[in-house]
Amino acid sequence: MELGTGLFTCQRRPDDDRSMTALYDEVLELGRAIDDAGLDSAWVSEHHFAEDGYLSATMPTLGALAAATTDIEIGTCIALAPLYDGIRLAEDAATVDLLSDGRLTLGLAIGSNPREFDAFGVPREERVERLEEQVNLCRAAWSDGALEYEPTFHDVSPSVSVTPTPDRDIPIMLGGKAKPAVRRAARLADGWCAPSSLSLGGLEKRVEDIRQVREAAGLDDEFTIYVIVHGFVGDSREDAWETMREGYFYIQRRYAEIFSGNAVAELDDERKQELKDQAIFGTPEQVTAELETYGDVLGDDIHVIFRTYHPGTETDAMLECIDRLGAEVAPNL
Repeated sequence: MELGTGLFTCQRRPDDDRSMTALYDEVLELGRAIDDAGLDSAWVSEHHFAEDGYLSATMPTLGALAAATTDIEIGTCIALAPLYDGIRLAEDAATVDLLSDGRLTLGLAIGSNPREFDAFGVPREERVERLEEQVNLCRAAWSDGALEYEPTFHDVSPSVSVTPTPDRDIPIMLGGKAKPAVRRAARLADGWCAPSSLSLGGLEKRVEDIRQVREAAGLDDEFTIYVIVHGFVGDSREDAWETMREGYFYIQRRYAEIFSGNAVAELDDERKQELKDQAIFGTPEQVTAELETYGDVLGDDIHVIFRTYHPGTETDAMLECIDRLGAEVAPNL
């Protein structure tokens, strides 16, 4: 089992008086700590037009992380594929992969927030087709020579040669939990990312579906299962929960607003308990034991993205959590 963390969003909670510069500096400090701790990966997330400054520019941020780190996989979890110009996405991803010496994973999804689609002038009803085209366009752009691909949604000649060309095939991971999204990932991508809202039973069903789809299609190349889990490591279960709680509830409230398009002043008690039940937190031994259940059910070759970045959490607390993940959790998985 591989173990990474993130997802960096650079959101500024109303009770956080730091500048946006300080929040981005924090991301680089945490990225270096992830690298030093010997963990496997660090991830950024994407949304637009959020009043709390939710990170919107994934590729510049990953370029900075590429320069600040040496070993870890870095990636988008998730980039909103339909909102990108396909050629620029391919160019930027190739550049980040070269800067990082081949450490990028490009995670993509269809997106859902009507406000984002309206602002970018992209019809939401085209998002599935646009995602699939982005996958095909990126791969064509990363190949040597002419594009030799004629996209539907991007006005570019098949005869153009896109540069730079990466030194390897950049892995593409697709997100989503609905059956069509999962099967799309199985057919088109090099990996699938499971959202934190999925139960272990739900994960098991989807992973089995992926394996069946790929076997039926004769696909036997490497395919990675990524699993997002919110959590934290502390001196006790109570200590870990107390540290992550406010930031965790804040980001979940903001997600409820992003996905619904409606203001959410407060999560109700039932939702808060549901979120607490989904998270993994406690001592290193307790976190290790709970993460091991994922390996028992899904297999040892999964990649867990243990989401410890919760907006407004003290930097020192997150740094200590990362250190303990590297020293006291990862070696025992």
